[in-house]
Amino acid sequence: MAPSEPRDALPDGVRLRRLRDADIAQALSLSQEAGWNQVAADWRIFLDLGEAYGLTVDGERLIATAAILPHGDRLGWISMVLVSAAQRRRGLARFLLRHSIAALAARRLVPVLDATPVGRAVYLGLGFADCWSMRRLVLRQPLAVGIQAEGSVPEADGVTVRPLDAADWPAAIAYDRAVFGADRGALLRRLAERLPQGALVAERRGRITGLLLGRDGRVMSQLGPLVAEDDAVAQALLRRALAAVRAPLAVDVADRHVRFSEWLGRLAFTAERPLTRMVHGGSGFGDPARLFAIAGPELG
Repeated sequence: MAPSEPRDALPDGVRLRRLRDADIAQALSLSQEAGWNQVAADWRIFLDLGEAYGLTVDGERLIATAAILPHGDRLGWISMVLVSAAQRRRGLARFLLRHSIAALAARRLVPVLDATPVGRAVYLGLGFADCWSMRRLVLRQPLAVGIQAEGSVPEADGVTVRPLDAADWPAAIAYDRAVFGADRGALLRRLAERLPQGALVAERRGRITGLLLGRDGRVMSQLGPLVAEDDAVAQALLRRALAAVRAPLAVDVADRHVRFSEWLGRLAFTAERPLTRMVHGGSGFGDPARLFAIAGPELG
């Protein structure tokens, strides 16, 4: 828990505590009730690499959650803010948000999150400011055979796309750190294990020029993060992944990459919910021009 409690008071009978392995099943039920895509391995990321909090009643019954995920020594993600349907409109989500902000502040980490339009209005009132916008693009049906064939994957101006190898990790993590703005190497390694057929690097003359990872999900796979020097490299990475990862799948693409989004549209991806990256205090970070797709709103 954070060293100082948030200003909000909890309703009588509701208690705050850290989540542990035995809580994963209940936490997963909450995310499933909300229609979210997480599986147990996602909740384990927060328990192993960050912290997850729960509000309970009747001793151990979990009614709300939130999680923080530190990235290096600068940033910390806030996510998995969930409240069971029967317990909403009691201030529980706001309590957990304030608690998460305080927990990150105690570590001297800047709180960051990816907000839905409804959540954005709440976060603005808690000191967050808009950074940039994105949209989830979803492929529901398999691509045509010509797109799926590995031979159809283009090479971009001398760039080679190949599976991520163990020897690539130091350079891959450094490349991602320069783009993302913080070290999230532990998370990247977890993602490579989750969807190995989507773990790819692009390189030109022995230097990494792009990286793609992904993960399995409850209702669809997610491809991301996708970091690349330009549109051609990003397309080459994603087309290689599309030859190996079956639909349905999602990619959360930054709105600034218009040509990339239009290309996905021609491949039958359809736009769904918008998201806004928000930073507590409003300071920017990283190199957004090379960040084509995020790892997911819960991961950054």
